[in-house]
Amino acid sequence: MQEKIKILVAEDDLQLGFIIKDNLEDAGFQVVNCPDGETAWEYYQKTSPDVCILDINMPYRDGFSVAKKIRQKSDIVPILFLTAKSLEEDKLKGFAMGADDYIVKPFSMKELLSRINVFLRRNKLLINQSPDSFTFGRFTFVPEELKLTGNEETTTLTQREAELLSFLCQHPNKVLRREEILLNVWGKNDFFLGRSMDVFMARLRKMFVSDPSINIETIHKVGYRFSVKQ
Repeated sequence: MQEKIKILVAEDDLQLGFIIKDNLEDAGFQVVNCPDGETAWEYYQKTSPDVCILDINMPYRDGFSVAKKIRQKSDIVPILFLTAKSLEEDKLKGFAMGADDYIVKPFSMKELLSRINVFLRRNKLLINQSPDSFTFGRFTFVPEELKLTGNEETTTLTQREAELLSFLCQHPNKVLRREEILLNVWGKNDFFLGRSMDVFMARLRKMFVSDPSINIETIHKVGYRFSVKQ
């Protein structure tokens, strides 16, 4: 029997936490709901869940703090924030702390399940559909291992960096529209996710600065082009 996917829910509203837990268990997941951030962090360390759903405002340790601690342990586990706030700075702070997505209260369980399935499908696709490795310029990239090797150095990418680079490598020298990248890598087209994408593009660009044959070009008001000169 296949082991159930484990989901950590950290929500201090006990009624909402119960509703989320009940619906996710009905969908076939193994779920633990923690009433505060400190309990959530303790549970994470003991069980290493597959997906983390974190409320931002919680007692003892807020969602930002929990996400930061999780990211110190793992770059791979998906993190989704639950928030009653829709301010731009809160969402950008969440992405800076390592969140993969956010969902604003009130939300439907159908929407939450859809977001979770995007995470799971995306992680599976990265491993199963990407080539074993890409070689370009002075670099070799192995998606499954999250390894980028070049100039006699090996860098371990985050899961998101690897997903983004994998998509770029599959479309070299082609202009990719912003919405196309967001839909294929993040699972949806969203302004705040677009800001996060720009940050990740800047990170990747810095990794290739030593090789002039590689360029991640910004196409103004359109998107990006990953260019590799022969």
